[in-house]
Amino acid sequence: MPALSEKQNDVVLVAPFRDDSAPERRRPEPGRRGRRGRRGRRGRRSPWVYRLRRAVVILAVLAVVPAWSVAGALTAPGTDTVPARLAEWARLHGLDWAVTGLEQVQYALTQPATGGTVAGGIPTTTVDGNASGVANGLPSPSARFDLPPAALLPQLTNPLPGEGSWHPLLKVGGFTAARAAFLRPDGVHTAYLVAVVWMDPHLLAFGLHPGYTVPGPVGGVSTQIPASQRSTILGTFNSGFQMKDANGGYWQTGHTVSPLRAGAASMVFTRDGKVDVQSWPGGAPSPGVTAVRQNLQLLIDNGSMSPLVANPSTKVWGKTVGNKAYVWRSGIGVRADGSVVFVVGPAMSVQTLANVLQDAGAVRAMELDINKDWTNYLTYTHPSAGVATPHKLISSQVPSPYRYLQPSSRDFVSVLGR
Repeated sequence: MPALSEKQNDVVLVAPFRDDSAPERRRPEPGRRGRRGRRGRRGRRSPWVYRLRRAVVILAVLAVVPAWSVAGALTAPGTDTVPARLAEWARLHGLDWAVTGLEQVQYALTQPATGGTVAGGIPTTTVDGNASGVANGLPSPSARFDLPPAALLPQLTNPLPGEGSWHPLLKVGGFTAARAAFLRPDGVHTAYLVAVVWMDPHLLAFGLHPGYTVPGPVGGVSTQIPASQRSTILGTFNSGFQMKDANGGYWQTGHTVSPLRAGAASMVFTRDGKVDVQSWPGGAPSPGVTAVRQNLQLLIDNGSMSPLVANPSTKVWGKTVGNKAYVWRSGIGVRADGSVVFVVGPAMSVQTLANVLQDAGAVRAMELDINKDWTNYLTYTHPSAGVATPHKLISSQVPSPYRYLQPSSRDFVSVLGR
């Protein structure tokens, strides 16, 4: 065996680590190696790329879904203003804290002015024309209120001419079925007018209509003034808070939209067209009841003002402003004789609203809605068959007078002749 050179020795030293029997690996062609290398590099980056893509998709969904939802709220039927639609959408999607904070700032910066006087004085007539309806069998004279209630006592010692005096508002069969009076809310906010409407339950019938958002659809009940009533509708007024803020429930025609709460202030509608205000006794509605709409606590009960009027808790009088802020408010009450009174206007606290309702003779009364976007009383005239022309009771009311002549986002009360 020939002697190995140093180079050969080097080979021998390396030989034990080679498998000479294994087939020789073929070196890939340069082009193929490059493609494999690029695929390998993509493979090594793919987890990071995948996570990035997934994050982008999630962010896109989070952006698109609210945008789609908000767009739906902005294009929904009705006459609600853009700010009102956005605020309603936010509250319904868990953003109460943001809306409440913004509204509190807004109310703090836009408090009603103090002092001053009412431009033009107290109105001597009501809306553009008295709304009139045809009665289907008038009650006997002994069952009607032929004389108006006593004039309202003004809330301050130096009243304006005509302040608190009643004017005809609605007529049925030639008889006055509703009257309106105007007065200033207190001795501080003297440049503002509050309206009080007195309604005769013997000549008028009341009905509750759900909103398509608040409380949501109720089977078979229209969310607007139906075509069948366009020739006879006389009046409408707003109802209460969003159900999640009302601290009460909503029941209509056998459907429980939100559970009724014992002790809650309740508008109770009956099959014969009457409306009552009461503290709900609990249990299921009786067979003669067609609807129950609850909102907060009673302002007045058994003729006495509730001590809760002074309670500053937002759980009692509303999440946004509670009882102290002077804002647009509305309320409804019943008098000892069964007649109904409704109050609406600006620059009122809970105490102010309760004062006016009590002075109007209410023995039981409740707050309905607050905020200029929701509070209103409208009357209707009928220039031709099937046509209802709406009129604002107070010219400064913000909601469109055509609000209930198309689908309404909020529930409301209709007033018709019997």
